[in-house]
Amino acid sequence: MRLTIVNINFVLSLLLITLLTACNGSSSNGSIYPEGDIVQLDEIQNINQGIDLLLHHPNDSISNISWQQTAGEPVTILAKRSKVISFTPALAGDYSFSVTFTLNNGVEQTLEKSITVNEDYHKITSRLSHVVTAGNKVSFRSELDQTIDINTLKWQQVSGPSIALTAEHTDGELAIFFDAPSVNLDTIVTFNVSATDLDNTNTYSDQVAVLIEPAASIGSNAYFSDRKASVFAYNNNSPYAGNLVSCVYSNTLTSSCTLEKIPLLAEEVKGTSASPSIDNIMDRVVVSHRWMGDRFKAFLTNNDTNNDIKNLLRATTAIVISYDVRPSFYWAATGAIYLDAENFWLTPQERDTINEAPDFRADFGNDLQFVMPWRYVKDNDYASNNYSKASRVNRTAQDALYRLTSLMYHELAHANDFFPSNEWYVHSSNLRILDAAVSTNFESDELAISLPLASQEMRNLGQVSFAGEAATSLQRSYLPTDIEGFFSPDRASDYYAYSSLREDYAMLFEELMMQNRFAVIRDVAITNQPSGDDISASDYIVTWGQRGRIGDDKLRERVLFSTNRVLPEFDSLAAMGQVPAPIVMVEGNSWLDNLTISPAESNMSRMMKQFKDPAILTAPTESKRKSNFTRYYQKPLPNH
Repeated sequence: MRLTIVNINFVLSLLLITLLTACNGSSSNGSIYPEGDIVQLDEIQNINQGIDLLLHHPNDSISNISWQQTAGEPVTILAKRSKVISFTPALAGDYSFSVTFTLNNGVEQTLEKSITVNEDYHKITSRLSHVVTAGNKVSFRSELDQTIDINTLKWQQVSGPSIALTAEHTDGELAIFFDAPSVNLDTIVTFNVSATDLDNTNTYSDQVAVLIEPAASIGSNAYFSDRKASVFAYNNNSPYAGNLVSCVYSNTLTSSCTLEKIPLLAEEVKGTSASPSIDNIMDRVVVSHRWMGDRFKAFLTNNDTNNDIKNLLRATTAIVISYDVRPSFYWAATGAIYLDAENFWLTPQERDTINEAPDFRADFGNDLQFVMPWRYVKDNDYASNNYSKASRVNRTAQDALYRLTSLMYHELAHANDFFPSNEWYVHSSNLRILDAAVSTNFESDELAISLPLASQEMRNLGQVSFAGEAATSLQRSYLPTDIEGFFSPDRASDYYAYSSLREDYAMLFEELMMQNRFAVIRDVAITNQPSGDDISASDYIVTWGQRGRIGDDKLRERVLFSTNRVLPEFDSLAAMGQVPAPIVMVEGNSWLDNLTISPAESNMSRMMKQFKDPAILTAPTESKRKSNFTRYYQKPLPNH
């Protein structure tokens, strides 16, 4: 196998030498890699081993980058405009590539690279080499053959400024996360991942890298205080292309743009009863990778048959889909909706491009003695599936439909709260988006006045579970039975409704739309909070729960109030007339056992067999195991 199988002591010695070389530096910017050329990380390439090609021009400001494959079995390149491309070959053979770019003096240049992929099957692969700006979040993940001992897996830095790593074992996987350090020039930071097979005979290794671009420091008054990815307008000929990025996803944004620069989408259909066209909408889309825009366009084309999403988008200025958006949110400061690309991938290659750093709220509320899990169900099955990061599978748009659509209903309810339909055309174009948004008479405020929630205990707990406030000793003493006494008599549809008035309003709308349009019903329950490392949905024991809580008579007026105002075109009265009474969960049974409480035969066994790994179907929430947080997020508004 040439150097595919190596002695572990040799690998570590080689890495130590390389690290020392990197520290001392062998070129003008301290890099161990040649400048003005295409860098290939692994000299020997095998089947199932990532190929990483990096355009290394640290002393030039290059632009107009375009990669092309010129020979070999066709591969998918998802970042053709980037300085780095990465893919995993499935077949042996010779592959050739070229990259064309423009130097800072205006001269166009082309470089070429040829690679031979051997027939040997590589048993460890690390993904995905890519480009980031200094300060961006970075994640890498290893994929191991089943004959490799996970306990021997090691990450070690090969080049670049020293990185402090965070390693996380998850179901036999190992991922690393870090923030890209500050650099003065384009800098390649490389890691080697190695592991030994189960009989302790052979050690395999693979390299992965991130090319870090320098960036100016972020000002104290910047709207986005954490580093954002480099993004671009999906349609470069959009009439808003010149303003989109700077107004909605830039670290240089220090004041809300005016409605003249990026007006509400409603302006596109002003004076008509028509819904915005897909072309109108795509003119407002900003992406980090073109495939993300392609998937969003397909979603609108194939799945928004009632024009719900198109109509709801009238209250927005832009749609941002980027590999570093997590969690999704709507933000009145820009008028844009920000979508986690995890909602759109269909291939493992697309998923590789998404940063998987954990949601910052993952541990909120973990010192409480209860959990309030939720899920969407259809025909006694999970409406959406969770896919292990270790499983390199394709999924269909239908697989992601309910998860994405419920998210869109929720976040766009916020947009139509800040910009209700009766106020779309009353604002001067010279007014800043933020000023126009906060000048509204919020319907969510009116809901809280006319049909308020009653439990202050739940409101306070909501700040612990969703805003990260420290729990008091009293709150830590609450048992699931206490929570039942607070929540069940009240009029909230979900625990998350207690995080804010805005979220309460959006939850009601989302749940009715999913039930009416798709017969997808929301479960909510109160359970214990189990401890330990190997937790499944069977460990969460239900004290109280309901399926389809919006069918409870005490919630009816609140659901109608929200839906009538968020989407006036929708016949919410007729929809509520079709909502059945809630189904009560079986106390003492597990969260998983309560999946089949509707009067229909379960397809759970079929799904278990189809996906082989039942763990993907038994998460206690639709977000992260052992956590209370939801995938929704309310980003605070700036004070200027």
